[in-house]
Amino acid sequence: MNSHKLKNAHVIESGEFEAHNHWYPKALNATIHPMISFFLNLEQERIITRYCHMHPTVNGDKLREILNGKTKYFQWAGADLLNVTSAGGKRQMVVIENNSCPSGQKSMPLVDDNKEQGSYRLMIERTFKPYLKNLRHKIKGGLAVVYDKNPMEASGYAKVIADVMNEPVYYVPFYKDDTNPPVKFENGIMYVRKEDGTFVAIRATFRYLTQKPWNRLPLHSKTRILNPVIACLAGGRNKMVAAKAYDIFNTELQPHGLRINIPETIWDVRKNEIPLWVKKMGGHAVIKVPYSNAGQGVYTIVTEAELDKFMELEFDYDLFIVQSLIGNSNWSSITSSGKLYHVGTIPNHKNHTYVADIRMMVSSTDKGIRPLCTYARRSEKPLVDTIKDSTDSWQMLGTNLSFKNPDGSWGSDTNRLVLMDRRDFNKLGIGLDDLIEAYIQTVLSMVAIDKMAKTLVNKQGKFRMRLFKSLNDDPSLIDEIKIN
Repeated sequence: MNSHKLKNAHVIESGEFEAHNHWYPKALNATIHPMISFFLNLEQERIITRYCHMHPTVNGDKLREILNGKTKYFQWAGADLLNVTSAGGKRQMVVIENNSCPSGQKSMPLVDDNKEQGSYRLMIERTFKPYLKNLRHKIKGGLAVVYDKNPMEASGYAKVIADVMNEPVYYVPFYKDDTNPPVKFENGIMYVRKEDGTFVAIRATFRYLTQKPWNRLPLHSKTRILNPVIACLAGGRNKMVAAKAYDIFNTELQPHGLRINIPETIWDVRKNEIPLWVKKMGGHAVIKVPYSNAGQGVYTIVTEAELDKFMELEFDYDLFIVQSLIGNSNWSSITSSGKLYHVGTIPNHKNHTYVADIRMMVSSTDKGIRPLCTYARRSEKPLVDTIKDSTDSWQMLGTNLSFKNPDGSWGSDTNRLVLMDRRDFNKLGIGLDDLIEAYIQTVLSMVAIDKMAKTLVNKQGKFRMRLFKSLNDDPSLIDEIKIN
């Protein structure tokens, strides 16, 4: 079944899950690395004790409160982190972004060979099912999974939901440019179009919409949506507001010895101001279109030629983010806290070191925010010591596997996927304390975005548009947001 070509909802019954449809072949046949398995099974208390032992200035009670807390809006997150070091050799995990529809299940070897649905099932049992309890508006309706990307994982979730909830699930494509979409909202309730052309009400939906979800999903919905759009606007798909959310939360965390590690970030930058900021950072910087994802809209600048090329481009939006660039020890951005550079992979047989990032996926459960799965990705070309005018820095620094095919569909370069298995994991050169650090950084950034989402909703449950505009005054974005 070529499901992503369907224009109507496809009904999935329980018992349809087949593992080979929902994992990359190399992940399906991989054996989990013992350290990853050990990490995923560590109790929260042991993680907190270890972290406080390694970071004596951290307030254990504050860390416990955060890790064992629950988020309200941002229920499911996946952060991309870089393993970096300073000139003095101080290593840390740096958050590059946090995503509100993270991929990763298809890249994660099974932790337990006897549980063939892996962390797909963990996600649905621990997070989605409890999220549907006490639905305030008792909507008579079905369950749905809506998606615009990654059908391998989206359909996996749909099949596991059908099994866990023991009822049919509507699996629905919902693209941002569809003129006759199979999804509509009436009085805050989602309806999806069945094969026979009739619409059916939906009481809750699992959302895998990654491209501008706010232009299709309303901010106020009686149908329960995981994750709701507010989580995207508050930072899960909006790097501009995310940067501000991290900054605000870091102020709160400071007395407790905790902080979200992020590159130095300049926000609300107009295009004509970008060259000034790049110059201030020593000619090396990262420019981001705040509302893109999947590696789109991210530009690494290490030469004048790359900056000139960027300045010639046209964009839909008016505001950008400029961040310090993490590169090699010889060429990284100059920041107020010094230079950071990539630890990178263990050198291969040609003595090449590649940039790698780690994706850590977590979700909110009754027992706190818990890790679900993790994988890594490496860049296409190895790091070089010297930059030339002809250098293509993205090939050395970009790790995202997604690419757009000529027909507009999405593909994935799995050759650069680094699995957490017995073969690949050792190449990353990270240990258990790095995994714990990555997990804590992911949770802190998720909680920061959730706090921002709570701030953006008033006591009546309505979106505070004026406050949002003061944080993100970008008319092109404001025009796209579907309020009702």
